[in-house]
Amino acid sequence: MFLNYLCCVKDFSHEIFFKTARSGGSGGQNVNKVETMAEACWHVAESAVFSEEEKELISTKLAKKINKDGLLHVKSSETRSQLENKQIARSKMEELVTKSLIQPKKRKPTKPSKAAKERRLESKKREGAKKEMRRGDWQE
Repeated sequence: MFLNYLCCVKDFSHEIFFKTARSGGSGGQNVNKVETMAEACWHVAESAVFSEEEKELISTKLAKKINKDGLLHVKSSETRSQLENKQIARSKMEELVTKSLIQPKKRKPTKPSKAAKERRLESKKREGAKKEMRRGDWQE
């Protein structure tokens, strides 16, 4: 199901804008001088690519990642290159949006089969018989 939806994913990369900041972690002086951490931001409600239903679905499924201004934020500081971090953040965001648009199949409730009901009743009878055997007049 997921692979089928990937082939018709809408390209909204032109609506994504980036913020940069200095990354933490290893990197020596590079960490202190260069803004390599990239944060991809996308305004869900103002998107011209998705329909209103799709925007609503994205907003509900990614509600924890969307701030009060309606911006979806994804950060990346995995590499020492700002360009690579931007690409990673963009791909993470596209993957999140793609997965949020997938609607799970409805569950069809099933009933236990006749054989399963019979097995359950038979095991109940066996357990009851076992307990009945344990009963007895223990006073002598």
